[in-house]
Formats: sequence, C-alpha cells, structure tokens
Amino acid sequence: MQSINQLVEYPLLAEKQVTLVIKREDLLHPLISGNKYRKLKYNLLAAKADNQNTILTFGGAYSNHIAATAYAAKEKGFDAIGIIRGEELENSWQTNTTLKKAYDDGMRFKFISRSDYREKESAAFIEDLKKEFGDFYLVPEGGTNSLAIKGCEEIITKDDEEFAVVCSSVGTGGTVSGLINVSFPNQNVLGFSALKGDFLNDEIDKLVNNKRWQLLTDYHFGGYAKTSEELILFINEFKEKTGIPLDPIYTGKMIFGLFDMIKRDIFVPRTKILAIHTGGLQGIAGMNSVLKKKNLPLLHL
Repeated sequence: MQSINQLVEYPLLAEKQVTLVIKREDLLHPLISGNKYRKLKYNLLAAKADNQNTILTFGGAYSNHIAATAYAAKEKGFDAIGIIRGEELENSWQTNTTLKKAYDDGMRFKFISRSDYREKESAAFIEDLKKEFGDFYLVPEGGTNSLAIKGCEEIITKDDEEFAVVCSSVGTGGTVSGLINVSFPNQNVLGFSALKGDFLNDEIDKLVNNKRWQLLTDYHFGGYAKTSEELILFINEFKEKTGIPLDPIYTGKMIFGLFDMIKRDIFVPRTKILAIHTGGLQGIAGMNSVLKKKNLPLLHL
C-alpha cells in the first residue's frame, strides 16, 4: 500500500523558493495510520508464521502504538495485551480516549509502575509476563525492531528520488532508520527528535547502512509529549492554510522545525523536500484534555 504525496502551498515556501511535499502516511488506514501500519506489517506476519495467538506490547497513556496494535491485532485475529506505563491509570483509564478505544478493540491491560516499566526489556521481566499471560509474540515499545524497519523501508519509492531532502520525526528511531536505508545517493535524511538529548544518534547508527543523515535535537519543545502555546498555534495555522492536520508529539514538531530552518535559509533556493507524515492524529483528543487543564489553546480537530 502506498500513500499520496501532497504539495504544500505556503507563503514562506514561495518566498524562499523551496518545494515541500508531505507524504500522507496518515491516510494509509483509518485506524492504523502512518508508521504504525508500516511497523506492524511484518511483525504480524511473523507472529502468524510462528503460530502465535497473542500480541503483547508496551506503551503510555496516549500511545499511538498501543491504539494501532490493538486494532491491527483485532483485524488480523490476534488477542492483544498492552503493558501500560503508570499504575495510577488502572482506576481512570476508562476516561482516556486512547486506552478506551484500545480496550474496545479487544486489548487487555496490565498497568505497572514507571520503575517496573524501565525493566521491560529484561529477560526476567519478559519471563514473568509469560508466566502470567502464557506464550505471546512480543512487539517492543514504539514497535521498533528489524521487521519494523523493513516495513518502513517501503515508505520511499522510486518516484521520490527527485527530493534532495527527506524528513521524518523520530521517537524510537525505527522509521527514520528505514528511510535512511533506502534513501537515494542524492538524498540527505533529516530526523527531528521528539525526545530530549542526542542519545538516539548511537541507536540509529546501529540500524542504518549509510551516513547520509542527521538527527536534529532542537525542536523537542522540552521532551517527549511536551508542547507549548507557540507549537499549538503553529499546528492550527498550518492546518488552516493547507488542510493538513499535524499531531503535537511528532509531525507538528518536525514541520515547525523544518519551517524554522527554511526561514533561516538552511536550504538553498529550489531545494525539494519530502516530509513524512507519520500519523498519530488519534492522540489529539487526549492532548486537548491536557491543554484544557493548562488553559492553553486547543488543537483544531
């Protein structure tokens, strides 16, 4: 399945003579959108080939990955278990739009403390989960593993060779690694980190086959799931002018950062840029509930 490329018309782009096209991966599937569709594709095939009946994975309160995995498992006939960060959610998850939808799609939850959650990759922790739930196919937090990268390598096609720059938001590094691996020799891949710090440089470097990439760490707005009034207003204005919705965790930060770089003439005139829309729009309702409590502007749905 391939997404469409949408040309962005914006005064800044015309002024700087930069072409920006957004690959609308968010439109791949109504409920398994963007990179989550790509990351789960080969993992679910592997689970079926291994005769597994249950998918187990990890995520937080508003995780796009949890929502996508729940629906994808339901669609493909698997049971699903979500190990959710934050034991305090056990008594309030019914009011959380992401978790409620995942539950309605058949996912069972186990809520654990943040300290226990940090042990999620340990062999002992996984063994305890198997004792509790029986055998399962494990998909890592965020979905990133070798099969996820294989799926993300299918985002770029031969028709995308004309772009000098390919941009993606970065969470766990799987999507941008897939893009780097299949990028054309004339292309530079820019990853816009949604997390604070540059530790992902080493993680990505282990997963890729070339050096034509750069991780940008100046546009995280304070860290994962952090935002600001400036970012919210930018996302709303972008949607008003282009019709393209962005999420505040990943793609909103990427496009904000990209526009900042264009303003600062980082790209020479006539540069063609392809930005990957990785989805994540299901989390907007949850973010709006957080913004409302902080008396900040809401994202336009």
